[in-house]
Amino acid sequence: MSKKVDLSVNYCGVQFLNPFMLSSSPVSNCAEMVARSFETGWAGVSYKTLVTDKIPIFHPSPRMHGYNYGDKRLVGLQNVEQTTDRGLKPNLRDITWLKKKYPKHIVMASIMGFCNQDWADLSKAVSDAGADLIELNFSCPHMTVEGSGAKVGQVHDLVQKFTETARSVTRVPLVAKMTPNISDINEPAMAAKRGGAKGLSAINTVAGLSEVGLDDFVPRPNVFGKGAISGYSGPAVKPVGLRCVAQMAQNKEHGLPISGMGGIETWVDALEYLLVGATTVQVTTGIIHYGYRIVEDMIEGLSDYMASKKITRVKDLVGKALPRLHETGDFDVKRQGIAKYDFDKCVGCGQCYIVCRDAGGSALEWDNGARRPIHDKDKCLSCMVCSFVCPVSGLINFKEMPKTWKRKETLTLG
Repeated sequence: MSKKVDLSVNYCGVQFLNPFMLSSSPVSNCAEMVARSFETGWAGVSYKTLVTDKIPIFHPSPRMHGYNYGDKRLVGLQNVEQTTDRGLKPNLRDITWLKKKYPKHIVMASIMGFCNQDWADLSKAVSDAGADLIELNFSCPHMTVEGSGAKVGQVHDLVQKFTETARSVTRVPLVAKMTPNISDINEPAMAAKRGGAKGLSAINTVAGLSEVGLDDFVPRPNVFGKGAISGYSGPAVKPVGLRCVAQMAQNKEHGLPISGMGGIETWVDALEYLLVGATTVQVTTGIIHYGYRIVEDMIEGLSDYMASKKITRVKDLVGKALPRLHETGDFDVKRQGIAKYDFDKCVGCGQCYIVCRDAGGSALEWDNGARRPIHDKDKCLSCMVCSFVCPVSGLINFKEMPKTWKRKETLTLG
C-alpha cells in the first residue's frame, strides 16, 4: 500500500516531523534517553519538568505502582514522582545538546515554579538553552511543595499570573499543561490564554488510588508503610483524556492548539486524540510498558490508515470528530434499535443471557436443548451489554428498527 502521506504538523508555530512526542516524565529524563527516542522515530519531547535548585526535591521510594486487572498487565500506573532527579544546569546542557544534535526534532521544556520569580527564572533559562517550546506544568496532582502543580492549576488567577510572568521574559511559545482534577477544564485554559499561552496540553495524571494491600492495609505504592492519593495514568484514563481534549477543542473562545495525552499506546489511541482536536500527542505509560519502539507501529499504523482513507495530511484529521460530538439532549430518540444475533456463531456460553437478566431488559430466555438464547425483540432495550460480554467478535450487533416499531411495556411487581 502506498504511504504517500504527510505526517508533519504545526503546533504553536513550530513544525513537527510527526505528531508523536514523549511526555514530561521518566521517559524524558535526560539527553541520552531522548536521543534514543528521536532515533526510533519520535518527533519531539516534553523534557521532564525542571525546577530551580532552591528547593531540594526528594523522591519517595518506591515511586511507582503498576495496576493490573486480571491477566491484563499495566492497565494503569500510579506514581508519586516529583520533578526531575537532576540539577538545573545538567538539564539545561542536555537541552542545548539535543537541539544541536537533532535540529529538526522539537524540544519542549517542562518547567514548574514554586513562586513567581521561579517561573521567570526557569522560562529565561530554558529559552537561553534553546528550547523550542515551554510547557508550564500547572497540573501535577501530588507535589510535596505547597503552592505547586495542580494546586496552581486549580486557581485560575495563578494560572494567568504565572503565564504572564513567563511571557514577560521570553518569546518562546508557552504551552499551559492542564489538570483533569477540576470541574471545568476550560476555565484554567481561558486563564492561560489571557496570560499569553499559545497552546494547551492535557491531561496530566488523574488523582487516584490504584490499589490497597489486603495483608498490610497500605495503599499502593507502599512507601515504608504509607500510601497516598497521587497521579494515575495509562489506558484506564484514556476516556478522561479524550473528554478533556474534546471539551477544550470545542471551546472557540480560546482557539488554542492542543497537545493531547492520557492512555495512548497504539496508533488508534493517537488517532482518536487527533480526531477530537489534538494536534500532537504525548506518551509515557505506553513507553513504560513497551519501550520507545511503539512509535514505529504508531507511524506505520497512522500512515496506512490515512492512505486507506485517501487522507494525505495529518492536519486534516485534527478535530474531524468534533462536529459529531453533541450534548445527549440532541440525540434523535425517535430512532430506536435492538440487539441483532448471529446464532450460527454462538458457542452457547450463556453469558449474554445472564447479563441481560441481571443488568439489561430481560429480553433473553434460554433454550437448554440447543444451548442458545431466545431473543424477545419487543423487550430489547438496545443497551448492548450482551455484546460487551460476548466472547465471539461480531456475533451481537446493533440493528435499527422501523420508526413504526414500539417496545413492549414490561410489567413490574408491585
